[in-house]
Amino acid sequence: MPIDDLRFTDRTTLVTGATEGIGHQTALRLALGGARVIVHGPTEDSAAMAVEHLVAAGAPARGLEIAAADFAQLEQVGRLAAHLADRHQRLDLLVLNAGIAGPERRTLTDEGNELCFQVNYLAPYLLTRLLERPLARGTDSRIVALSSSLHRTANIDWTDLTRAKRYSRISAYGQSKLALTTFVTAVAHWLPENHTAISVHPGVAETAVRPLYGTSGRPAAEVAETVLTLCSPATEVVNGGYYDQLTPTTPGTQVTEKRSVDRLLKLSERLTQLVPQSV
Repeated sequence: MPIDDLRFTDRTTLVTGATEGIGHQTALRLALGGARVIVHGPTEDSAAMAVEHLVAAGAPARGLEIAAADFAQLEQVGRLAAHLADRHQRLDLLVLNAGIAGPERRTLTDEGNELCFQVNYLAPYLLTRLLERPLARGTDSRIVALSSSLHRTANIDWTDLTRAKRYSRISAYGQSKLALTTFVTAVAHWLPENHTAISVHPGVAETAVRPLYGTSGRPAAEVAETVLTLCSPATEVVNGGYYDQLTPTTPGTQVTEKRSVDRLLKLSERLTQLVPQSV
């Protein structure tokens, strides 16, 4: 990335899952581009270490901030959102990157949700809803959610959301990314004028998720360049769109199916105990 590329100057950004992989590389490029970057990790120690690595890579220390919340604990997500909303009047960019491939065996969180569904979807959903006001105060805020091409062949099992009857890592992962893509497509219609929300499959990177794709991956730094391009305010995007790398692509059928969308939103409010709110 060119040193003189300061397209993110004066923009406050939050990158979830910024301790490694695509999230870490995205945070680095945002910081080098002039952004104030809130570096999220599951613990304060992991986020602090990520900041140290970013500074060592050339990111200005004064523009970096630590944020910690374990997405397997929704209470921690709520506390993080409250802290950020109190600390930051405005949030210009929210990169929903944090996610897991899921364990080999079905695992439930303390709240009783399937682990992959909570970490990859319910936690980002809750965080986004609770940060609606800071996101709305900017002039052109953007939400960029890292989805997956695997959402296209997945389904949300309404009768067995926790996959008690039949569990596999790929089905759980696909379900979580389908839910995330559906939510981001829906939330785009709630945003103020000139604000945007998109989801993207940025490509397969050499991360812990890569084995689910059954193919080789590219370096995370290379894949992060796609994310960065879509984060840039200079890049015009289709609001509510799903992108396969930099190309707007038709998402899975459930993403825009009204009955499924309504059902998912009501379910999400119930599972996160969130009272609906408008921006």
